[in-house]
Amino acid sequence: MERLRQFLKAMRIEQREHRSSFIVFTVLRLSVILVMIRQIFNGNYESVFLCLLTLLLLVGPSIAQITLRVELPSTLEIIILLFVYAAEILGEIRQFYEVFPHWDTILHTLNGFLAAAIGFSLVELLNRNQKLVFQLSPFFTALVALCFSMTVGIVWEFFEFMMDIVFGLDMQKDTVIHSISSVLLKESDGGIPYKIDEITEVYINGAELGIGGYLDIGLIDTMADLFVNFIGALVFAIFGYRYAKRRDAADPIQRFIPIQKDADKDYLLAVREKDAAAVSGLAVHVPKEEDRLQ
Repeated sequence: MERLRQFLKAMRIEQREHRSSFIVFTVLRLSVILVMIRQIFNGNYESVFLCLLTLLLLVGPSIAQITLRVELPSTLEIIILLFVYAAEILGEIRQFYEVFPHWDTILHTLNGFLAAAIGFSLVELLNRNQKLVFQLSPFFTALVALCFSMTVGIVWEFFEFMMDIVFGLDMQKDTVIHSISSVLLKESDGGIPYKIDEITEVYINGAELGIGGYLDIGLIDTMADLFVNFIGALVFAIFGYRYAKRRDAADPIQRFIPIQKDADKDYLLAVREKDAAAVSGLAVHVPKEEDRLQ
């Protein structure tokens, strides 16, 4: 319990370190709580679970900064917070995925960009670690960032597939198409795909499906998600390569790259040292929560 108390105290200090991200975090958290209360009164407990998940994800950046001892730029942290809110609250509960046809595309593109930034920063941290003999060139640093982002995108599609199979959801959205080709069709011969065009209706067990075409069960959605994830990752990889090559201090890409924390900003260590000093009677300075607002 003592370690948990220290961790929570350090997290409160961490959240208040940057005024802009703290304001965004507070507004979004309040909005999620209001949405959750409304869903409870409506008896929509699936949405209540999504709200609880969102509240947990919103503190994710602070938890990562404390446990990994890294500093997230305010710009990156704010975008992550907005991304979580847009995906869970606006996308799922407010049904923006259905209302706005390209909402999912925008989020997957942004996810590719953000994941590449995280992959890039991991290599940067290793490159600067004096204890490791590890040094990648700018090209391979950008390549690792691209591959890391694509791995994250693929793992997410695995998750969507498992949720659809195990729980009967529809995370991999279906698409109405009007032509198919397959070697499994009876008319196919010698492994050559047989194609059917101009499909306007499909019957299942004698009943009309009523969607005006054939139903693709998630394949097109999955490939489109991976493609736009690749676009987002590629964009960051290009700018990341330029930054790694030039090391320009004014390069705006730095706003998306986490860095190693300075010793004086390791708030968890500071809290623990203060508690230890209180037992031994020594004085250790720990920044007050209100002092971290800047």
